[in-house]
Amino acid sequence: MSERKIKKILVANRGEIAIRVMRTAREMGIQTVAIFSDADASSPHVKYADEAVNVGPAPSNKSYLNMDKIIDVCLELNVDAIHPGYGFLSENATFAKKVAEKGIIFIGPSPEAIEVMGDKLAAKNAVAEYDVPMVPGVNHAVADLKEAKEIAEEIGFPVLIKASAGGGGKGMRVVENPEEIEEQMQRTMSEAESAFGDKSVFIEKFITSPRHIEIQILGDMHGNLVYLFERECSIQRRHQKVIEEAPSAILTPEKRKAMGEAALGVAKSCGYYGAGTVEFIVDENLDFFFLEMNTRLQVEHPVTEEITGKDLVKEQIYIAEGKALSFKQEDLKIIGHSMEVRVYAENPKENFLPETGRLVTYKVPQGPGVRVDDGFEEGMDIPIYYDPMISKLITFGANREQARMRMLRAIEEYDITGLSTTLDFCAFALKHDAFISGKFDTRFVQTHFKPEMLDTHNEEEEQIAIALAAYLLEEKKKTSNAVGKDGQMSKWKLRVNQ
Repeated sequence: MSERKIKKILVANRGEIAIRVMRTAREMGIQTVAIFSDADASSPHVKYADEAVNVGPAPSNKSYLNMDKIIDVCLELNVDAIHPGYGFLSENATFAKKVAEKGIIFIGPSPEAIEVMGDKLAAKNAVAEYDVPMVPGVNHAVADLKEAKEIAEEIGFPVLIKASAGGGGKGMRVVENPEEIEEQMQRTMSEAESAFGDKSVFIEKFITSPRHIEIQILGDMHGNLVYLFERECSIQRRHQKVIEEAPSAILTPEKRKAMGEAALGVAKSCGYYGAGTVEFIVDENLDFFFLEMNTRLQVEHPVTEEITGKDLVKEQIYIAEGKALSFKQEDLKIIGHSMEVRVYAENPKENFLPETGRLVTYKVPQGPGVRVDDGFEEGMDIPIYYDPMISKLITFGANREQARMRMLRAIEEYDITGLSTTLDFCAFALKHDAFISGKFDTRFVQTHFKPEMLDTHNEEEEQIAIALAAYLLEEKKKTSNAVGKDGQMSKWKLRVNQ
């Protein structure tokens, strides 16, 4: 495999991930091109890039998903490579093919790997020969209700009906008993067809107390593969992550190695190169089962960077240039502990309902062990067209407790007004005994959280604010009393102050 030096990268994304990629590119001496929609014309990622091009109106299907327009920009500006970030076109095999056909490097895996791993059924079949633990279930599409009932009875309730082309928490239904199977099958198939254009579904055993633990992998085009340990991603709402950490509080070195090697088996099954993540469901006995593979950089990649000292974007670029990995598995070690909270413009008191509005106040925390990856500035609006994530707040510590306490301090310092965010919920979760002990699963929100719990927290803050205001008012009165009729400070007050 011959190497090809990348000199200019177009980042086919927006916001924090666009800036994240551009920062690494700048450190590597690589020029960057930003694309933006009408809604993002004044966004920080546009200002940060060396060049920026408007690719269309605010709706993503007319801008960030406009494959031909993005490729045309690359050809016009002599771009060598495209980094897709995550979301949008990052796992679109058609886009990866079109990019390659135009002689542009796609910073990611091959279109074939994206295609195989993008279909849950195809992925299950691909990894079957690599001794990767699978959730009990079927590896083929099911559309017949009679067959669905027979499979469910054989596996044993509860079962999970999943859209083959699903993702992001869509196209999934838990079925507790035989009476529900017909209705839930029809609902899942309808939702799958509507969301993904493919009504194929499959059935597998539902793990009742699951943890969501994923393994970060890197592979080059020379057949070298490594895993960069795990991320714990079990604190979720609507099947989407809110808090992540690395390493997990529950894995033994032996279990970590077993999961890492299984992840490499998944990568080998599709000839994978680039950065990727293999997701596993882990039950109460620490038995793990393959869930899916994400063929891109993950939102939560910073926690892996913190504990390994590896810049994953830099590694992606090196791999795309045709370079071999510069390190082996035995070179990788876990250093310390890292946590990430996703700061969403959502109202946790209203079932995490997304919000739009202006960032009236926006001041990020700083200090030792604190990192903020964001794409907004004070005074900007959160647009309705895209994911409501404002930023990712990341902390690093020598151990889990230091990382947790740093996160609580950073959340307290984060000053956002103008709309609701998930910061209060994240602070609540980090203080909860279940999180502190490490004894939690993906049902944390359903089991431990009620919206009114945040009201209690806010009442305490209000009492402190009232007391502080009363104190400041009293101090102001004292100062006023010390001022004479001529507006000058009395000599007595001056002497005291001296």
